[in-house]
Amino acid sequence: MAALSTLILLLCAAKDVMPSSPHWKPTWPSYRVPVILPQSTLNLDKPQFDAEARLEVVSPCGPACHKSSPLPTYEEVKNYLSYETLYANGSLTETEVGIYILSNGGDGSRGRSRTKRQIYGYDSRFSIFGKDFLLNYPFSTSVKLSTGCTGTLVAEKHVLTAAHCIHDGKSYVKGAQKLRVGFLKPKQKDGSKGSNTTNSAMPEKMKFQWIRVKRTHVPKGWIKGNANDIGMDYDYALLELKKPHKRKFMKIGVSPPARHLPGGRIHFSGYDNDRPGNLVYRFCDVKDETYDLLYQQCDAQPGASGSGVYVRMWKRQNHKWERKIIGIFSGHQWVDMNGTPQDFNVAVRITPLKYAQICYWIKGNYLDCREG
Repeated sequence: MAALSTLILLLCAAKDVMPSSPHWKPTWPSYRVPVILPQSTLNLDKPQFDAEARLEVVSPCGPACHKSSPLPTYEEVKNYLSYETLYANGSLTETEVGIYILSNGGDGSRGRSRTKRQIYGYDSRFSIFGKDFLLNYPFSTSVKLSTGCTGTLVAEKHVLTAAHCIHDGKSYVKGAQKLRVGFLKPKQKDGSKGSNTTNSAMPEKMKFQWIRVKRTHVPKGWIKGNANDIGMDYDYALLELKKPHKRKFMKIGVSPPARHLPGGRIHFSGYDNDRPGNLVYRFCDVKDETYDLLYQQCDAQPGASGSGVYVRMWKRQNHKWERKIIGIFSGHQWVDMNGTPQDFNVAVRITPLKYAQICYWIKGNYLDCREG
């Protein structure tokens, strides 16, 4: 049982110390994250790109279901964190990884599909209008994928999104090879030479400027099965653009326990498909959590999948407030709560292991990924 003992150490090694002073600020905890490094890379056959793009994922396996699932073994965790890389020319590789520093690990779970929905009572979403908001941080970090989902800028050339926007668990979706990322920009007014002034009370018209994706990383924890097999635990992907986007981006961070989030609340913005062309912002309380997932009832519609879930907390080392992405909005779950149906929207938490993996994908150097 040595592998299982090692995994338990992985699950328990994170530092999570929060002060109890009455003047306490919600502070980013300090985590000792693991080192995840490629071990071998294998060339795979070119994919068929024959899957239909899904704008949401559904599963009936809720918090109790996830919490009662057995822990994966150490070897299973390494397998889940190994990944495929899809290149713009259609070539595909599979990379096996090694885990070298003990820290938090993954969680296995199961589920089955079900139908909608994602609006709870009064619709609390806010459409963001006007370039003074849309082109400024943090809203400017939200981008649209050509497959219909949302992504978030997390580095000069990188976008974080949901894996199901690229891959249905069995095959890459149509359009994944020629995937593009759209950035909202004001429409040029005829004869105005980019003037920002307008006499109209209507919001300024916006358009998307598109940048091609150079390569895409998807963890095998998603590809191994699909959301109805493992659960949503590994529903995340990282896109590398062909050129820098030249916008301010939002850093990723390890997800603190829900009780340590400011007001117990999360935020995210996405391109919900019931409001075409609009960026839609929302915030809500976290209702429950497992090691890999956050359960909440933020109003959302298909198209918001892949949105970066963020919070703003105090960064003690830098003596300033800082927003970080702590999860990726995945989809919908129906949960049987003591015999009563309950709906949740679900976000995949960035755990220490996932942080180490995503950070390495971005930076290519584990020494830059030691603090979550």
